[in-house]
Amino acid sequence: MEQFQQSMYQLIVETSTKLPKDVRRAIARAKARENAGTRAAMALTTIAGNIKMAEENVSPICQDTGLPTFKIKVPVGVNQIKMKEAIHAAIVQATKDGKLRPNSVDSLTGKNSGDNLGVGIPVIKFEQWENDYIDVRLILKGGGCENKNIQYSLPCELEGLGRAGRDLDGIRKCILHAVYQAQGQGCSAGFIGVGIGGDRASGYELAKDQLFRSVDDVNPNEDLRRLEEYIMENANKLGIGTMGFGGESTLLGCKIGVMHRIPASFFVSVAYNCWAFRRLGVKIDPATGEIIEWLYQEGEDVDFEKELEKAETAATAELGEVREIVLEPPITEEQIRQLKVGDVVRINGIIYTGRDAIHKYLMDHDAPVDLNGQIIYHCGPVMLKDENGNWQVKAAGPTTSIREEPYQGDIMKKFGVRAVIGKGGMGAKTLQALKEHGGVYLNAIGGAAQYYADCIKSVEGVDLLEFGIPEAMWHLRVENFTAVVTMDSHGNSLHEDVEKSSLEKLAQFKEPVFK
Repeated sequence: MEQFQQSMYQLIVETSTKLPKDVRRAIARAKARENAGTRAAMALTTIAGNIKMAEENVSPICQDTGLPTFKIKVPVGVNQIKMKEAIHAAIVQATKDGKLRPNSVDSLTGKNSGDNLGVGIPVIKFEQWENDYIDVRLILKGGGCENKNIQYSLPCELEGLGRAGRDLDGIRKCILHAVYQAQGQGCSAGFIGVGIGGDRASGYELAKDQLFRSVDDVNPNEDLRRLEEYIMENANKLGIGTMGFGGESTLLGCKIGVMHRIPASFFVSVAYNCWAFRRLGVKIDPATGEIIEWLYQEGEDVDFEKELEKAETAATAELGEVREIVLEPPITEEQIRQLKVGDVVRINGIIYTGRDAIHKYLMDHDAPVDLNGQIIYHCGPVMLKDENGNWQVKAAGPTTSIREEPYQGDIMKKFGVRAVIGKGGMGAKTLQALKEHGGVYLNAIGGAAQYYADCIKSVEGVDLLEFGIPEAMWHLRVENFTAVVTMDSHGNSLHEDVEKSSLEKLAQFKEPVFK
């Protein structure tokens, strides 16, 4: 079991820090489809650079290392209890080494366990089979994309698509709507797994099981094969694009499974996964615990160094007539009012992280620092102390901002905050507050945890660490921290515009396709 534990540690580290070949190829294809010089092309170039940096640094691709889910097939007689203990030990070690962010939180007290263990975490599902080796598959699925999972009960009415019935065409409409409703909040361009049938619980499990399939496989069910191909062709016509910036690449993969159901229920369950599709597997020798073979590594790899060179040649990093503005906090209202949607902002100075716990806290308490004219970053970083006891940032990309919608506008007005950084955009309440108060929303590239960690030059302090490392307020000194203005102080929202235009495009798929 000692060797098996080490093999599981290797699997966890590799899954967190390096995307499998099938995913890398899908991202490269998306990058080739995108028009040079657009915001989406800029985002995909950042993503390519982040993939390369994570691999070189052996550090998390995305700071949200998600909820580890293991699916394990074992020969009859293998001790599953000891295997589970070894996996737990490997999880603890990977967390200690900064390969996983401490993500296990008590649902009642809000206390972070600090080691990624807890009731129900990690998820480990065993199945016996008659082969003579152990098959272990791991997926690290972050909260941003997990929150965009959706389940439909047929028949139903769908915005833009009308009635979806209990047939293949109704399923088609549900899947297209699932892609539409995710917008950029799940770090598009993404992958989806779809489960048809079952009950509410088994339907979602079937949907997530599809994410363990290879991106390049072919569905043996002819109806589902045609449906997968249809979704891949037409979902990319919605114009949502990378990060919801608009563009040609919205979906990178679609896998569909089906199971029986009872007559009264007809569920279509969709599991959404971000571009940072961290899913790997290994074959293990049950006698030695050693890795025999790595899975999902068939076919050609992608050289992202060359991808970056091609991007520079194609666009020379220019976005048409888009302006680039340097911001150094504290920022005045006058400076903010000069910004408009589409501007590229580069930040130098101190920014403060603030996620769910911080926003809830600030509603009822004074801020631990003076936030007047400052920037709040929706981020839960991966942090480690060095040998001198100083905090070092290991990964620091943005989290999904819409969760803070109930708080954000009030907090900006209460404390004088001038800008927030996150991903996926925010809603009408925040947009109104930006207009009244004089603020902007800056969209960073979701999942680009190494790219943004490289922009952080030092950790100047931390407050409210009792909330746990992801939820604490970190004081970060940054240089050349790049984001795009997607909501401005004049009532303009790129997210609102893309959602409206994609809904109009969704309507073209209203008429039946599959009889």
